[in-house]
Amino acid sequence: MTIKMSDQQDIKQEFNITVYTENQIGLLNRIAIIFTRRKINIDSLNTSPSEIEKIHRFNIVINESEEVVRKISRQIEKQVEVLKVYYHTNEDVIWQELALYKVPTDVIAEKASVERLLRENGARAVVIRKDYTVFETTGHREETDALIKVLQPYGLIEFVRSARVAIIKDSEGFNSKLREFERLEPGEDVIENEYLNRGQKVFTM
Repeated sequence: MTIKMSDQQDIKQEFNITVYTENQIGLLNRIAIIFTRRKINIDSLNTSPSEIEKIHRFNIVINESEEVVRKISRQIEKQVEVLKVYYHTNEDVIWQELALYKVPTDVIAEKASVERLLRENGARAVVIRKDYTVFETTGHREETDALIKVLQPYGLIEFVRSARVAIIKDSEGFNSKLREFERLEPGEDVIENEYLNRGQKVFTM
């Protein structure tokens, strides 16, 4: 049985939306409203400086169909402060999440098996106190979730996980795009129309 292209675009999966923006107050709220109006839940949201000075980078993770993600990306790109938007599946990015686990120190000290399990899961101690020890690990969601299950029987006190950070695999980066913009020196309206009218190619690097 063959799956039509239109059917593939209707299948929901995790997408990583990368947004390059100027660092302006209120932009995050306006981007969040775009998702709220469509009743789309944001699974992960990270904002940080990018490789370009004074340009910030958002990484937004949602579980939706490609058609919905494409429309959302177009809408975000229409915001004045937004310079470029890309979207990719998990297969197209290298991504990690950081997790911290607080466990009782006396349990760790008494049970060698716990220390072995932590080593097997790539965890390392970042804080050691008499009453508790904090371990850190990085990985994909299923990996950090697996360590929660490992530590629950030993009195896991607290757990927290960061938002996802992601790097696009096949990309020269937005820096090269920006240099191209500067070389051509188009006006703001020309930038928006030139790229939005290219359709799907807008969102691939």
